Amino acid sequence: MSDNTIEEPLRSALVTAAAAPHLLVASDYDGVLSPIVSQPEDAVPNPASVAAIESAAALPDTSAAVVSGRALTDLSLRSGLPVDGPVTLIGSHGTESSTGFITEITDGHRALLDRIITEFSSVAADYPGVRVEPKPISVALHVRNASPAAADAALNRARAGAASWDGVEATEGKAVIELAVIATSKGHALDALRARTGADVVLYLGDDVTDEKAFAHLGDSDVSIKVGDGATIARHRIPDTDTVATVLDFLVTLRQSS
Repeated sequence: MSDNTIEEPLRSALVTAAAAPHLLVASDYDGVLSPIVSQPEDAVPNPASVAAIESAAALPDTSAAVVSGRALTDLSLRSGLPVDGPVTLIGSHGTESSTGFITEITDGHRALLDRIITEFSSVAADYPGVRVEPKPISVALHVRNASPAAADAALNRARAGAASWDGVEATEGKAVIELAVIATSKGHALDALRARTGADVVLYLGDDVTDEKAFAHLGDSDVSIKVGDGATIARHRIPDTDTVATVLDFLVTLRQSS
């Protein structure tokens, strides 16, 4: 896809970002580097997007990261990016990285996680198509493959039940509710990455409700890009995951020549 498909306001923002003394390029995984699929384990990344973000990481004074709700090991497996590679991987909605969790995991956290798994398993047993995905510090209830009525009922039961328990943090995305036993935020993850890398400008691409927390932490000089439909506070929007590759390629080309 030609970079001529990039609309002028975004093109101008990318030109400005490419000239930053230090640039951080960050992205969600599902729905951005990889198209959304009915089964999360089947999510295959767009090779052009992965190649572009790896190229960004290889540039001088440029950092790159993927920030995902997936567990860190799963994110690495699905994306093909190594945990300790040049592209920083942040899993579990910003709480898990190659250095561990941002909060110490206690026996109390583990007991609460087990309670949530038991509760979500009970919900899934009552609604065909609903699936439970345990993670290191959270549990996701996926309803993408359930009927609309079953999906709504399962989500409402999760909201009224385990999501209301003390010590539980709920995050809702597209056809999923995820309950964590420690605080999670892609926005705080971006703040930490900015501080660690010394980035002057951050570019972030996201498609989901959870990415709005990341967009909210970006400033006037940063570039926020929503992928696909839906309400957003991002300043720019692109239609699909194919265009993600176009945007990243364009940015890398600009920065190589700056």
